[in-house]
Amino acid sequence: MSEAPDPEVVELATKIFDLARQGRTEELEAYVDAGVPADLTNDRGDSLVMLAAYHGHAGAVRALLARGADADRVNDRGQTPLAGAAFKGETEVTRALLEAGADPAAGTPSAVDTARMFARTDLLELFGAQ
Repeated sequence: MSEAPDPEVVELATKIFDLARQGRTEELEAYVDAGVPADLTNDRGDSLVMLAAYHGHAGAVRALLARGADADRVNDRGQTPLAGAAFKGETEVTRALLEAGADPAAGTPSAVDTARMFARTDLLELFGAQ
């Protein structure tokens, strides 16, 4: 039987996930620089990069990637940050992820499939797909 997580740790993690959602780059950088894992994930497998990407915060995405976060880390539903950015039509986030080596074919659905599904032709061009 596992122990319940420390409420203070849960509170801190919740705060850090909120910083990613809000794009509060400097605060995220400070926490990661102080030892919070750049690939910290929540109970659904969403990484900090996923949350920042989905909410359109290219600066936060770049900062996390520069600190070692995985651009292709899938969540529990098999989705990547790049697919999340494609779903939301976030061009700058898409560019940041591609610059870091994100794979447009990774995940289910992939970023390419997502862009096709929502007729995001500008993103398909970035992916080199038609």
